[in-house]
Amino acid sequence: MVEKIGKYQVLKELGRGATSAVYLALDPFASRKVAVKLVQQPVVGDSEYRSRFRKVFLTEASLAGKLNHPHICAIFDAVAHEDGSYIVMEYVSGGTLEERTRPDSLLSVEQVIEIAFKCCKALDYAHRHGVVHRDIEPANILVAGGTDIKISDFGAALTMTMETTQLSGVGSPAYMSPEQMQELPLNHQTDIFSLGVVMYQLLTGVLPFKASNNYGMAFQILNVEPPAPSIFRTEIPGRVDEIVARAMQKRPQDRYATWEEFAQDLARVFNVLHTPEQPVPEAEKFSTLRRLEFFRDFSDVDLWQVVHIAVWTLHPPLTRLISEGETGKSFFILAAGDVKVTKKGKLLNVLRTGQCFGEMAILGQQEFRRSATIISLTEVTVIELRAEALNGATESCRHQFTAAFLRLLVERLEAADVRLSDLMLERSVVT
Repeated sequence: MVEKIGKYQVLKELGRGATSAVYLALDPFASRKVAVKLVQQPVVGDSEYRSRFRKVFLTEASLAGKLNHPHICAIFDAVAHEDGSYIVMEYVSGGTLEERTRPDSLLSVEQVIEIAFKCCKALDYAHRHGVVHRDIEPANILVAGGTDIKISDFGAALTMTMETTQLSGVGSPAYMSPEQMQELPLNHQTDIFSLGVVMYQLLTGVLPFKASNNYGMAFQILNVEPPAPSIFRTEIPGRVDEIVARAMQKRPQDRYATWEEFAQDLARVFNVLHTPEQPVPEAEKFSTLRRLEFFRDFSDVDLWQVVHIAVWTLHPPLTRLISEGETGKSFFILAAGDVKVTKKGKLLNVLRTGQCFGEMAILGQQEFRRSATIISLTEVTVIELRAEALNGATESCRHQFTAAFLRLLVERLEAADVRLSDLMLERSVVT
């Protein structure tokens, strides 16, 4: 067994293919576990095959450090040698989605929708950085836990910013788009088609297109309309059938035009599938945050951090959320509903969906005593962000919170100035 690859101490082998092996290794400088893909340059085959093999390696290696997204497997390092090249990647311990494509181990419909939503956001991020994956399949979607996924294996990616020709014959045939099969020019909509196929398989446990060879597979993908997923699984809503069908349209112009359009349709399905008794899915949390004015300038990457560090709670009417005089180090945003603000029993204000309260507990350096009482007027969904969680966020995420707080304070000062001017005008009229 290999004991060391470059500076990385090998712990065990994770898997092996025809031309590469993946090892769990220790990065001694960063003190973290990593996955190292050791790639052996093929010694057989014609020069065209060897050239294509090298290009696939260089494509993936070129993305080291460039795609920073919570649902894309990070590439930390890449080294090319004549006797063996390797790529160092983020280690994800939960296997791949391939294990959840068997009919006896399917995920719930809600989980599939949430995973697809996260894939949309990750692939939209890649597309905005000039990258089309071209090999979306369950084996290339790693599971970090639950519905927390990371897209991996960008070796087949089409990188718009590189001076390179488009490789043909890359990707897994069962998940290829019609334009891939016909070797036509590709854009992000080829990945939209492939993700539609992945959704179909995760929902049903079967592939929409099946054949005994690549020629038969090409005919199926180009000519056959698969049955709706609900034929195999009756609890799948008709709206989900429609989303999958649209993603898998033969002509790119009939598919979703953008990843955002695809993601929005998936988010809307949560309104049908999700019940209040269930935990709020992460995809629904993300969509809710994206709609709120407070988070308007947050990037998708920063917003996913907020999803993971925030605490969401549902409260009935007349629940006391904050009491004046108590101490606290959290601030709150209303995701839904209305609350009243009182001081010494007197009504000061009514806050509605999207508005914040308690932010001075975060902005102050000392232990902060609440200056007002907050009581729900309706059923409310409250997003709580605690000081220690914010302190653990990335610098970019913290910067966005600082900017949002400053904008909020300016808006409140302007509103207070208007109220003061109105009051002075009223008094001058009276006198």
